[in-house]
Amino acid sequence: MELPRTVDVVVIGAGAVGAACAYFAARAGFRVAVVDRGSIAGGTSSACEGNILVSDKEAGPELGLAQYSQSLWRGELAEFGHLWEFESKGGLVVSAKPATQAKLARLAGRQREAGIDVELVDGPELVGLEPHLNPNMAGGAYYPQDAQVQPMLAAAHLLRLARGMRATVHPDTQVTGFTRTGGKVTGVVTGRGTISTDAVVNAAGTWGGAVAELAGAKVPVLPRKGYVMVTEPLPAMVRHKVYAAEYVDNVASSDAGLQTSPVVEGTNGGTILIGSSRERVGFDKSFNPRVLAEMAVKAIALFPFLADVKALRSYSGFRPYCPDHLPVIGPDRRTPGLWHACGHEGAGIGLSVGTGALIAASLGGGEPALDLAPFAPERFNGQAPGHTTEAAHA
Repeated sequence: MELPRTVDVVVIGAGAVGAACAYFAARAGFRVAVVDRGSIAGGTSSACEGNILVSDKEAGPELGLAQYSQSLWRGELAEFGHLWEFESKGGLVVSAKPATQAKLARLAGRQREAGIDVELVDGPELVGLEPHLNPNMAGGAYYPQDAQVQPMLAAAHLLRLARGMRATVHPDTQVTGFTRTGGKVTGVVTGRGTISTDAVVNAAGTWGGAVAELAGAKVPVLPRKGYVMVTEPLPAMVRHKVYAAEYVDNVASSDAGLQTSPVVEGTNGGTILIGSSRERVGFDKSFNPRVLAEMAVKAIALFPFLADVKALRSYSGFRPYCPDHLPVIGPDRRTPGLWHACGHEGAGIGLSVGTGALIAASLGGGEPALDLAPFAPERFNGQAPGHTTEAAHA
């Protein structure tokens, strides 16, 4: 499709976050063009599990964004849930030791005060929720609000819905620069031409820092690599998203080294997804069997039956990580005309629709449903994103 010459909003990135930004902006009446350096959902959205979680978030701004996003997934977007296979499966966080369970109970208490539905479960009660779970667990916490979608379907259908509201989508269209007038961003330069616009939304995922740098802004979005294993199809053996309590600590950690914690969940197709790993290795795509071995051992410790199950395949991807573990959302006061919607790390699918709605409200000059100050790009005070040379060509 030919690039439009002029639109109201250009969204850079056709993953779940960019798709949500396009959908809500188009619904608000803006003429939108989406551009992506690759394919639709070709980045992080194609290499994740599609989680929509509240269980792994401490009380604070990110949890508030998760709750807002939940209200959209389950509210005005509910009629489309079948398109992206929305499944309200619930989450079960389990503790192997009493001390870990006590820590989990304190977290659950803070989340409950913030409005999260969570129920503490003792060891013997866990078998009622997950009959095949290791019976030696000390306890857990059940989160009925946790859900899952098929992430690539979510991105594709949000973009399809946006196209129904006059948005256009342009894959394989790499952004190489920006046009400016009086210091304000007024257009996006691509390998296929230039689009003039009043606003640009940087939803470029792991490349968000590089895109911001092209516009003269600094946001420290870095890639954080993770693996997922997929088993052979089985009868329904795992009912919920189940993970060990240390997963919450790993999500909040800034350690660059390898961290693994067991995450196990079933799918509608019968396969079981096994995670998780986190490490900062730049954009190194090389395969590391040691990571999968650690994940497998820890998953078997949760569900012993997995020792006899075949793994069909594995895949890896890069999560867009910010040092303070909060996404970057909203207008960049340092660079008028530029908005950001990136840096969601492993929570981007779940937070995508809330982010898109907040961006659309901000673009229209209205009052967003949440205070954007905790997510403001200026909070980094000009820290460099630290991307590789390759990232400069995002």
